[in-house]
Amino acid sequence: MAELVYPPVVLAAKTLFRVMDYKLDVQGVEHIPATGGAVIACNHVSYLDFIFCGFGAQPAKRLVRFMAKQEIFRNKIAGPLMRGMHHISVDRSAGQASYQEAVARLRDGQVVGVFPEATISQSFTVKEIKTGAVRMAAEAGVPIVPMALWGTQRLWTKGRPKDLKQRHIPILIRAGESLSVSLEDDLEERTVELRTRMTELLDRVQKDYPDTPATDADSWWLPKHLGGAAPTPEEAALLDKKRPE
Repeated sequence: MAELVYPPVVLAAKTLFRVMDYKLDVQGVEHIPATGGAVIACNHVSYLDFIFCGFGAQPAKRLVRFMAKQEIFRNKIAGPLMRGMHHISVDRSAGQASYQEAVARLRDGQVVGVFPEATISQSFTVKEIKTGAVRMAAEAGVPIVPMALWGTQRLWTKGRPKDLKQRHIPILIRAGESLSVSLEDDLEERTVELRTRMTELLDRVQKDYPDTPATDADSWWLPKHLGGAAPTPEEAALLDKKRPE
């Protein structure tokens, strides 16, 4: 397929990263296949995660096709960009068509990006995840690459005002060892394994993060178990019920 939109968008994003002087730290790129299909399963802490998850695959020279809710495709500005980059529109009330499209893309050798938690984690831990990522990888016969992002929540996350003018923010991106699955596997068990790997990656990236909150009031972006003021997973689940995405 023609790539008329994606490369200029990537170039614009990289230019913005330089202007804002984000301290980007990408590791584990060797786990992303240089060719062939793959699912990237990423944690979700920010509305900007798809940008940085896609950036994490750039050193492997892969363009990631993200599964995103159809409302984004209806936006006058974002919609044409999403379609031009060949991302996959998801109708949450009838997701089978988008699932089959993702499987077809994977079989065609593309990389598909998913956020298995479905919505942003307000506790900044990995929520329970759905089986879709494992299921589509098994059906297409491709590996799953777990990925963890950290720092993006400081720019724009659920329940907080966005602050896109911040500069010099460290943003860490980690890809982990790929997970092979097949339709003969217990997909529920493999989904638990995927969540465990995503959690381990996130724990590692949080440990590696060079910044700490400047004040107690600023500790909102740190999870409770690390001494921050973010909601606990239980509290976050209640918040999700009050304000679903």
